[in-house]
Amino acid sequence: MAIVPSSIVTRNMADFAEQTGNVYKSVSVISKRANQISVKLKEELNSKLAEFATTVDNLEEVFENREQIEISKYYERLPKPTSLAIEEFLEGKVYVRTPDEETDEISL
Repeated sequence: MAIVPSSIVTRNMADFAEQTGNVYKSVSVISKRANQISVKLKEELNSKLAEFATTVDNLEEVFENREQIEISKYYERLPKPTSLAIEEFLEGKVYVRTPDEETDEISL
């Protein structure tokens, strides 16, 4: 993952409009990318935590499962998906495709 600042960062709105020509379209793209990142992270976390799933929940296992706690803490410390999506977008790592423009050219 990229190094993302954990504190609040002031952004220049013109930077967001460079790729798409429209700030609102850029925010929409960033939002969709953040959702993709969020789903991916959630799937990763769930798959790692599924290894610890047991049918019997006794008190000793709950307190002794430090590995599961460490995995959860790791994911809690990761930057938010929105921050990751903004960084990817500003670095030009996000491909922007506009299917409406392609269909407008074809229609009569």
